[in-house]
Amino acid sequence: MSPSQIVNDFITAVEQKDVDTAVALLSDDIRYENMPMDPIIGRDAVAATLRMFLEPASAVEWPVLRETVDGSCVMNERLDRFKIGDGWLELPVAGVFEITDGLITLWRDYFDMATYQRQMAELTAGD
Repeated sequence: MSPSQIVNDFITAVEQKDVDTAVALLSDDIRYENMPMDPIIGRDAVAATLRMFLEPASAVEWPVLRETVDGSCVMNERLDRFKIGDGWLELPVAGVFEITDGLITLWRDYFDMATYQRQMAELTAGD
């Protein structure tokens, strides 16, 4: 599979909330960096983080708006959407993925933490 196909398969698995399929595309020593937060290292830690992000959502959509590939590096601009209650959390994200031997070894997302926190607070205010 091409690096682009690997990343797109990963995104599809996340959208389906299929964490097992998603993490099968990650190396054992994956480095996941949400730039406003500390890095998460290792497949099991990334799986736990994905479950935490995905669990509150009844639906997940990560449309890729733009994608560019340079060898084993895939960069995309996405709109990560999570349906929480009756509304959608929508987070513009720029992602960088590095692929080695058919697995994602680095996943780095850039986004605005304040946008995430504000929307999450609004969507969960009644809880």
